[in-house]
Amino acid sequence: MFFRTIFLVAILIFAFNCSTPTIAFEPQSSADLVIINAKIWTPSIETQQAIAIRSDSILAVGSNALIESLIGPTTICIDARGGTVTPGLNDAHVHFLSGSLSMGQVDLTEVDTLLEIENRIRAFVAIHRDETCVVGRGWLYGAFPGGMPTKEQLDQLISDRPAIMKCYDGHTVWVNSKALKLAGINRASLDPPNGIIVRDPSTGEPTGALKEAAMELVDKLIPTLSTEEKLLALKRGIAESHRFGITSVQEAGMKAADIELIEMLRVNQELKLRMNVALEAKPWMSEQDADQLEVIRKRFPQIPIRSVKFYADGVIESHTAAVLQPYSNYPSQGLMEYSEADFDRIVAMLDARGWQIMIHAIGDAGIRMSLNAIERAVKLNPSPERERRHRIEHIESISREDIPRFGQLGVIASMQPYHASPNSNIFNVWAVNLGPDRASRAWCWKSIQDAGGKLAFGSDWPVVGIDPRQGIHTALTRQTALGYPPNGFIPEQRLSLDIVLEAYTQGSAFAEFTEQQKGTLEVGKLADLAVWDCDLFSVPEHNVRTAAVTHTIFDGRIVYEAVP
Repeated sequence: MFFRTIFLVAILIFAFNCSTPTIAFEPQSSADLVIINAKIWTPSIETQQAIAIRSDSILAVGSNALIESLIGPTTICIDARGGTVTPGLNDAHVHFLSGSLSMGQVDLTEVDTLLEIENRIRAFVAIHRDETCVVGRGWLYGAFPGGMPTKEQLDQLISDRPAIMKCYDGHTVWVNSKALKLAGINRASLDPPNGIIVRDPSTGEPTGALKEAAMELVDKLIPTLSTEEKLLALKRGIAESHRFGITSVQEAGMKAADIELIEMLRVNQELKLRMNVALEAKPWMSEQDADQLEVIRKRFPQIPIRSVKFYADGVIESHTAAVLQPYSNYPSQGLMEYSEADFDRIVAMLDARGWQIMIHAIGDAGIRMSLNAIERAVKLNPSPERERRHRIEHIESISREDIPRFGQLGVIASMQPYHASPNSNIFNVWAVNLGPDRASRAWCWKSIQDAGGKLAFGSDWPVVGIDPRQGIHTALTRQTALGYPPNGFIPEQRLSLDIVLEAYTQGSAFAEFTEQQKGTLEVGKLADLAVWDCDLFSVPEHNVRTAAVTHTIFDGRIVYEAVP
């Protein structure tokens, strides 16, 4: 043992005097797991070859020789074969229970033609003949003539039972005539607050599209799932996350009953995913309502709950995102979920209580109102020693004047790159609704970062799939998977791979106050890693979307291993 110790110390002394960074560790103990022959990615130091893990933490990062010296008789060894090793990816914006449940529903994602939508629904119905209500999600506005679906289109596919298909963005549902009848929605029905029953302009009859709060009118038709069914769905969602190297997620608004499910998984040691949870705010929130948020937070002390999620507006495709000037093809400026005074009041109230503010804001007016409310709250509640890290989510179309305010106010730009994939939905609906000038400021993540703002990237699952490669590819190229358009959609907003990966790891960790524990591959940090099947920095940018994760390591243990 004495000679072995001397040998290892000598290696450390040699490594310390080399140009590559090293660390100190207990030489008499071997690692539990090592990865060799890799490209260890970190934005702060020179690329290393290997990494060692002991228990749930990173023990060492360095050369193959250094890390191989830590291999003992029980050490698990992964040969990365030249592949990149990144920190476990941290999806900064998900709706995890909804995404997990959607895996058992009609999958209409990535479909941009009505014919393919019809084929997928028919195929699902043929297999699930006993479903009392057919539920699906993921359709794009651009797949339908005029940008909005009708009940007649769905009646042709399902007429004997209610059918409810949520749009990809979660802000519109498409229902059939049976669903309208069972929900009591007819020509005489009034629009609910902050909701729109889309109607035929000539007859006043509901068309089968329900926007924003009007979606809740058909919620009662969806069968209630048991606790066991929800837990099973969550486990599927966790396994799906591992397949793509995801080890952390940030839930963008969850109710106490759903947090109880997460707690059950944690108690049973089945929550193999780090989850940061935001609670939901309502437009009428009072001090007493804020007190209840504190009650929920205290009820789950082992689950990080530090954020409150707001909706400032809707979405551009359905003309419900709040815009500073009327839409190019619709005489409206969208829907504000709050009055400006009420919004300022609630943001200031929760800021004073120490909550992190998390605001869905898509249109330029919604973004400006959000930035204004945060700025006023900071002035109203001066606390120089406090680092707030308030966040705005989505930020699809922003005014030029507001771009530098993210850096000036220290507001995090939490964005989902794959939303900007320039498919038919973007060009035929999104951009048409806004007009050329506003569309030219679509998803300005590079402009925001260049102006000093911090980025945190995620998916918004199940708005799109949880696969981060899609977002990485979009942020790199601003193109579709087929390479359209040739030069990219607003190509000046493209980012380098270093910056994109940082936004999915270190940036996301910063957004949830955990950058000291995770987000980079440094000694002492949590051993959450993803091993890729290639050197991500050597393949063409367009090929990054087909790179695969071979191993996902969570808490120092392999939770996913690709089948050879």
